[in-house]
Amino acid sequence: MASETARPRKGPLSFLSGSLTSFGLGWLALQLSIRVVGYYAEHPPHYDVRFAQSIATFVKTLVVGMSFLATFTFAFVGLGLFVTFVRSLMPGWRQAEETP
Repeated sequence: MASETARPRKGPLSFLSGSLTSFGLGWLALQLSIRVVGYYAEHPPHYDVRFAQSIATFVKTLVVGMSFLATFTFAFVGLGLFVTFVRSLMPGWRQAEETP
């Protein structure tokens, strides 16, 4: 019986709110990324032992890369939801959603 009842479809406001939320989180991730890069520019890792220097460089690269990956991911999801929002405003969207 649960499969026979149709779930309500998401509306344009849902797509818009998701897009704005994702863009907001992307902006926060960008601010964090800029601060992380600034911190490592002011405080470069410097160790006398070559192995420790290698690990410090690896951790720096990992932290900077993950922060920019989060920025890209949130921005890309926000862009996709915004395109879906615009598409949902066009006439014929309901019929396109119902066709298999």
